[in-house]
Amino acid sequence: MKKKFKKVNAGIIVIGNEILSGRTQDLNVSFIAKWLNEKNGISVHEVRVIPDVEKIIIKTTNELRKKYNYIFTTGGIGPTHDDITAKSISKVFKVKYEYHSEAFAILKKYYGKNNFNDGRKKMSKMPRGSNLIYNPSSAAPGFKIKNVFCLPGVPLILKSMIHNCTKYLKKGSKVFSDSINLITVESNISRELGKLQKKYKKYVDIGSYPFFRLGRVGVSIVLRSQNKHKISLCKTEILKNIVKKKKIKKVWKFTIVLCFMTKIWS
Repeated sequence: MKKKFKKVNAGIIVIGNEILSGRTQDLNVSFIAKWLNEKNGISVHEVRVIPDVEKIIIKTTNELRKKYNYIFTTGGIGPTHDDITAKSISKVFKVKYEYHSEAFAILKKYYGKNNFNDGRKKMSKMPRGSNLIYNPSSAAPGFKIKNVFCLPGVPLILKSMIHNCTKYLKKGSKVFSDSINLITVESNISRELGKLQKKYKKYVDIGSYPFFRLGRVGVSIVLRSQNKHKISLCKTEILKNIVKKKKIKKVWKFTIVLCFMTKIWS
């Protein structure tokens, strides 16, 4: 019986005028994508960077949540006037934007009654029916509603709390990866790699990545698949029909390692 592989995907929405203006550099996308891929077998298919504009947040979230299994947003859940993500997501799901009783209690305890001002209270407002994503760094939780996860934009805080999303995720199937590093240029092997990708398109994703290391120009060919046997067959063809025929020198020794799915194959 042919094994069925589970494919799970996600989209990321980066929310913030400061990202679009260039004042702040985004550090969250690569971290979230890697965490989803390696820890959960979830493939990130799309990333959008949008401003703090309610209509755009609503429109973008509605588009992506229907396309992918999960959506992760970053930014816009702080205490200031331009932190409008939670309110916008409430409108996405047509639910009341209100104080979350547990979040309110967490923040009140963290700041103390005398320092629990309106701005800090605002961080406990979110869509009705939300599940909390706990924050061990600065107390203010993120939240999840349906398939949308809302996280803060500060990288250190996001990193400290993202593991609290795990219990809400359905994991995808694992994938195997193997690499071959060659001393050559991409144009020298592009035609042959194209033919192999066409042949194995249903099973193996073939990536070609040029590098310059220690004065040598080369190409790293990376094979990824949920089927270890198909990787082995594809690698054998590369070694036989490309490396050997073209007399290309290999560098470093790589072995097959286990990771999680990074792409979807049709």
